[in-house]
Parts: sequence; structure tokens; C-alpha cells
Amino acid sequence: MIKAVIFDMDGTLIDTEKHLVRCWCAAAKEFGYPMKREDAFEIRSLAAKFAEPHLKEKFGEDFDYVKVRNRRKEMMSGILETNGIEKKKGADELLDFLRESGIKTAVATATDEVRARKYLTEIELYDKFDQVISATMVENGKPKPDIYRYACEQIKENPKDCIAVEDAPNGIRSAIDAGLRTIMVPDLTPPTEEMQKELFAVADSLLDVIQIIKNFQKEQK
Repeated sequence: MIKAVIFDMDGTLIDTEKHLVRCWCAAAKEFGYPMKREDAFEIRSLAAKFAEPHLKEKFGEDFDYVKVRNRRKEMMSGILETNGIEKKKGADELLDFLRESGIKTAVATATDEVRARKYLTEIELYDKFDQVISATMVENGKPKPDIYRYACEQIKENPKDCIAVEDAPNGIRSAIDAGLRTIMVPDLTPPTEEMQKELFAVADSLLDVIQIIKNFQKEQK
């Protein structure tokens, strides 16, 4: 039986990845680095300790990760202050279904704790979670499994009894390696053929996750 569902945040619960990608490319360009959308796709949910060497390998050792990232954050903050946070379709319905079903919920995000709380509070989702876990709380962020293992510990559930809901490869790798059944709700990119072999399911939206869980629970009875 499924006892908990743990969600990624950016690109899964909130529609921010499109802004992150655009801002990464724009910030890098300001400092003279020709980052393309495909390059930004690769670092979605990727912890800074892994993103920095990855980008240095791609653009050279002089790539100033800290300056580019800080500029990206400035750009991103301006966009979100102007446009607000967009909630992903089906977020409320799925979370309400899980609560009514007695299934615990948590967030496991690469975003820091302060901003995660701010974003989720703004769209009135924060109080719907039992725990909100940030990568800053663990030694290694995504794609390492630490954050999902820690989230499971905090909600006192075994990973094998939990489902992860993710939108991007680095988060999917983290969840699968932590031992969770993982559902992908694609945001900017579809699952690769190899990824599909490891996923528990692929859903078009968070609304579809409801039926996936219902079907699985029925099969387990």
C-alpha cells in the first residue's frame, strides 16, 4: 500500500522551470557564456555542488558559477514578483485526494527552505504537506538519493511504501535510487526511453496521478 507521496516542487507543483531555464541562459549570456536551453535543461533540480563542475566542464574553468547563479536568482525574483507563482494543474485536487485517503505528503525540493515556504504559501499549498524538505538539509542534493531518503525518515515511512512525483531527470534519478516508486509528470522535456524503463508511471498532469494511485491501491488489496 502507498503510505506517502513525496513531490518535487519546481516544474511539478509550480510552473517555474520555464522561467529558470530562460533566466539561466540570459544570466550566462550577460557574462559571455553561450548557454542554450538544452544546457539549462541538464541542470534542472541539480544541486549546486554538481551543477558547478558540470557547467565548468561545458563552458570552461573560468565559468563563474556563483555570479551567474546570483544573477539568475535576481532575474527570477523579478519575474515572479511581476507574474506571481503559477500552480500546476491538478495540484489541489491531488493533495486533497491524498489527505482524504490518509496518505502522507511531503515536498523534496532543490530550492532552499525559505523560498520553498514562500512559494508554497503564496499558492496556498504549504499547509497541505506533512513535511517540506529542502536540499540544504542534506549533504547531497539531487541527483543523489539523500533528499528522498531524508524525507522518508521525516515522515517515518519506508521508501518502498512511498511514491515520488517528479518532472525532470535529476529528480527522477534521486527518487529511484532512494527506493521510491517514481511517477514522472513531464514539464519541459519528455522521458527518455531508458528512463521509462525505470519509472513507475508517466502522467500527463497531476490530475492523472490520482487515478494511477487509485489503480495501484486497488491492485494491492
